[in-house]
Amino acid sequence: MTGKSAAEGRIGLLNGIAAYAMWGLVPLYWPLLQPAGAVEILAHRMVWSLLFVLAALLVVRRWAWLGELVRQPRKLALITVAASVITVNWGLYIWSVNSGHVVEASLGYFINPLVTIAMGVLLLKERLRPAQWAAVGIAVTAVLVLTVGYGRPPWISLCLAFSFATYGLVKKKVNLGGVESLAAETAIQFLPALGFLVWLSTRGESTFTGEGAGHALLLAGTGLVTAIPLICFGAAAIRVPLSTLGLLQYMAPVFQFLLGVLYFKEAMPPERWAGFALVWLALAVLTWDALRTARRAARTLAAGRSAAASAAAADEAADEAGSDRGPEGVPAAPEPDAPAARP
Repeated sequence: MTGKSAAEGRIGLLNGIAAYAMWGLVPLYWPLLQPAGAVEILAHRMVWSLLFVLAALLVVRRWAWLGELVRQPRKLALITVAASVITVNWGLYIWSVNSGHVVEASLGYFINPLVTIAMGVLLLKERLRPAQWAAVGIAVTAVLVLTVGYGRPPWISLCLAFSFATYGLVKKKVNLGGVESLAAETAIQFLPALGFLVWLSTRGESTFTGEGAGHALLLAGTGLVTAIPLICFGAAAIRVPLSTLGLLQYMAPVFQFLLGVLYFKEAMPPERWAGFALVWLALAVLTWDALRTARRAARTLAAGRSAAASAAAADEAADEAGSDRGPEGVPAAPEPDAPAARP
């Protein structure tokens, strides 16, 4: 690895850590916005996110994607679906944090990779390896244990996991960069969100102007809270392997879980610990299988390159040997000596 690529890798890793750490610590931000309700916070997040993302695009001058997107109705439809699904995800997450369900929300992002795998089987007809089947089975058992623990299905976790998994599936089909995709999604969300905020203001129920300048700034800050981690993630995604990002993604729910237990003092009776332990076991199996598969693929690729290099060297040697032979492999006649100089 060259010094430049090593430096790029470090920059990518730091950006990845920053992105997932910010996503993990965001539960500290939403309570600061009270007495605003979850829907008002969500609307402000949509409006201000678009403004901040447009400012970022103005700085980097990336607009070519917009014309291409407008000319592709199918992509526009998928972006609309993505915007709708992430609206549900954002709104439920904000409500769950401000309603004292941080731990249950963190569970949703723990099980998200497992839900993504299950959706791949059900919707895309993907075939799972035995370890992946084992991880999914353990996760289903964990949900049953947590259902007993909560006295109900962990619906917040399941809704967050399924909505985010659906969002990821749609985003994969859209194939837009993170900042560009967020700009398109929030552009679709913008008018309904702005209309709701205006309606709230006409009813005298908006907290944006009624709770002081500090509160207004915090509501505007929801745009930065949304955009900055995504920009860091985009910087990481082009510099570090997907396997590294796959491991880093667990930082966010770990931070959220620790905040729920240690900072927000949410209850964790034994049956919930048991359910979470099963989820973590499933993720450990999944991670082990992913790393093992990646190592096998790397060894296969290295062996293929080595074989190709050996074949190329053999061909080169054969070519060099052939250049010393005449037609049909007969040794070429030696060049005649130069004539002697005449007096």
